[in-house]
Amino acid sequence: MKIKKGDNVKMMGGKDRGKTGKVLRALPREEKVVVEGLNLLIRNRRPRRQGEKGQRIQFPRAVSVSSVLFVCTKCGRGARLGYKILDNQQKVRLCRKCKAEV
Repeated sequence: MKIKKGDNVKMMGGKDRGKTGKVLRALPREEKVVVEGLNLLIRNRRPRRQGEKGQRIQFPRAVSVSSVLFVCTKCGRGARLGYKILDNQQKVRLCRKCKAEV
């Protein structure tokens, strides 16, 4: 999985299509990511004590990696990611459009 925590991504499908957000968590085993402010789920919470009010809690739900697109920090466009191995055997991610290191 090429998308990591802290990357900016753009939603390509669903109710939040076209919106961008920051990846809060990456779940590589499930091939999913949690994006800040996108794919929000609303839970109605009951009051726990007498006199307390109930609440509507919103939290981001995991979305498949295939439905998000990485947004490059250099060119600002959505792009796929590639890898390059440097001389010191270090692996770096590259933007496929502008060839900049991510």
